[in-house]
Amino acid sequence: MTGTDAPDADVFGDAAGGKMLTEVIRLHGALKAAPLPLDLPGAEPLRTARGQIIEQLEDYVIPRLMTLDAPLLTVVGGSTGAGKSTLVNTLVGHRVTSPGVLRPTTRSPVLVHHPEEGHWFGPDRLLPELKRVSEPTVDQDSIQLVATDALPKGVAILDAPDVDSVDERNRELASQLLAAADLWLFVTSAARYSDQVPWEHLKLAVERSTAVALVLDRTAPDAVPAVSAHLARMMSSRGLKDSPLFGVAEGPVSEEGLLPLDHVAEIRGWLEQLASDAAARRTVVNQTVLGAARTVTRKAFPIADAAGAQVEAVGDLLAVADRRYDAALAGLLAAATDGSVLRGDLQARWQEFVGSGELVRSLEAKVGFVRERLLNAIKGKPQQAERVSVAVELAVENLVVDHAEQAAQGAAQAWEETDHGAAMMDVVTDDLTRAGRGLRARAAHEAREWLSELQGIVKDGSGEVRTTARFLALGVRGLGVTLAVVVLCDDAPAGPAGSSVELGRRLLATVVGETASEAMLRQARASLQGRLETLMAAERARYFAPAREWELKPEAPDQLRQAARRVDDLRFAVTKQKGTGEHL
Repeated sequence: MTGTDAPDADVFGDAAGGKMLTEVIRLHGALKAAPLPLDLPGAEPLRTARGQIIEQLEDYVIPRLMTLDAPLLTVVGGSTGAGKSTLVNTLVGHRVTSPGVLRPTTRSPVLVHHPEEGHWFGPDRLLPELKRVSEPTVDQDSIQLVATDALPKGVAILDAPDVDSVDERNRELASQLLAAADLWLFVTSAARYSDQVPWEHLKLAVERSTAVALVLDRTAPDAVPAVSAHLARMMSSRGLKDSPLFGVAEGPVSEEGLLPLDHVAEIRGWLEQLASDAAARRTVVNQTVLGAARTVTRKAFPIADAAGAQVEAVGDLLAVADRRYDAALAGLLAAATDGSVLRGDLQARWQEFVGSGELVRSLEAKVGFVRERLLNAIKGKPQQAERVSVAVELAVENLVVDHAEQAAQGAAQAWEETDHGAAMMDVVTDDLTRAGRGLRARAAHEAREWLSELQGIVKDGSGEVRTTARFLALGVRGLGVTLAVVVLCDDAPAGPAGSSVELGRRLLATVVGETASEAMLRQARASLQGRLETLMAAERARYFAPAREWELKPEAPDQLRQAARRVDDLRFAVTKQKGTGEHL
C-alpha cells in the first residue's frame, strides 16, 4: 500500500516469526545498552533517532510480533482541521470521538474496536506507556477504549491528534500512535494537502514501508476530481503511487457529528473488506512490520558507530586521567623514599631522637659498657619516639594529599578542554578538581596503620635479641619509628637526609643485626608502597565514576551491529520466501 514491493500475505511460518521476535527483542536490548549521553558532534540527531526506534519497537514491532492475529490497527492521523474525528464517527456510524472546535484539541486518543476484541489492546500488547480509560478524558497520557458492534471484527480504528498541532505533546503523541499502526488512514483537506508537516510524516511512512491510505476530506464536491488528481500526482512522486486515495466531499454534518453515509461508503467498504479477509490483513501487517524492521536496522548502524565514538571519547578521557595518576603515583612512591619528607617537624623530632650519634655509639659498645652511659643515652627516648611517630604520620599524610591534588588538577584541566569531558565532570557531585573528600583522614589512618605494622615487623623479626639490653633500651616503638624514617630516606642522596638514614641503619643493625634489619626494611618498604598505591587507586577511581554514570559499555557498539545484522538477515530471508506458503 506504499510504493515499495510489499511481501505477500504469507511470508513467515510460526518458527520464523518466533525467530524474528527473538532477534527483535535482542536488538531492543542492544539499543538500550548503547546510550549516547555525550554531546559529541552529530550525537543529538542520532540520540533522537535511537529514542524513536526504541519507542517503535516497544509500541509496535514487539507487541505486533507477539500478537500476529490481533485486529488490524488503523490509525487515523493527519492535518489540523482535516475532519479526522468526524470521519471516524461517520465510519463507525455513531459518535465515538468528539471533534474539537478549539485548537489544539487536548483530549486523549480514542481506540474503537469490536466488543469481542478488546483484549488485544491492553497495555501489555500495545502502547504500554498509555493508561487505558473507558470515558473521555483530557489526559494526553491515556487512551480511551470504545467497544462497538458497529465496527466489524478484524479491524480497529484509532483517532489520533493532529500531526501539526500547536501543542507539542499532541504532536509527540500523534507520531507515537502512527508509529504503532499497522495501517495509516491519513486525512488531509483541499486547504492543507500541500502542507509540509503532513508530507514529512508520509515520507517516514514510505521509508518504513508502512501501509498507507490517504483521504482527501472537506473538499467541495465539484473540486474533488481536480484536487484528487493533483494529490495523486504528488503521491506518485513521493513513493505513494500504490497507496489508495479516497475522496470525501464536504457535506452537511448531523447533530451527532456524522457526514452522510454515502460520503464514506468507499472507505467503509474497503475497511470491511480488510476485516473479512485474513490474508489481506496479514499482507498489511507483514508490509508494515518488515518495513519497520528494515528501518530500525538501517538506523541502528549509525547509532552503533556513534556509540563506538562515545566509548572511544570516554576512553580517551580515562586514558588522560590514567596518565596523570600514573605520574602522580610514580612521584609519590619516589618522594616516599628519597628523604624529601625529612624536613620541618619530622627532621627536628628525628634529630632529637637519634641525636648526633651518641645513642648509636652507646648501643654499639660491645661489652663492659657502663650501665649509666646507656641509661643517659636513652633518657627520654620513649617520649621522643612518640613525637617522631606523630611527625611521620603527618609527613606521609601531607605527601599523599599533595600528589593527589596535583593529579586531580591536571586531570581536571585536561578534561575541561573538551565539552564532553566537562559534562562528565558535572554528572558527579564530587569535586574532581581537588583530591577526594576524606583523603587526608584516610592517609593519616594508613600512616598510623603502617607505623603500627612496623612495630609488629620489629617484634616478629627480632628473635632472641628482644631480651637484650639494647632492644629493651629502645623498645618496639623506638625501633619502629627508626624503621619508618630509614624507609622514608632509603633512596636519599648524600646530605642531611642521607646522614640521618645512615644513623638509623646503624641503630637497627646494632640492635637486631644486619640481616634482620635488611629484612625488616624490605617488609616496611613494601607495606608503605602498597598502602600508597591503595590510596591513589581510590583517588583514580573517582575519575572512573562519571563513566559508570554514563553506562557506556565498550562491547555495546559491536553487540548492536550484530543484533541489527541478525534482524536484517532474517528479514531479507523472509522477503525472499514470498509465495512459499509460509506466513508471519
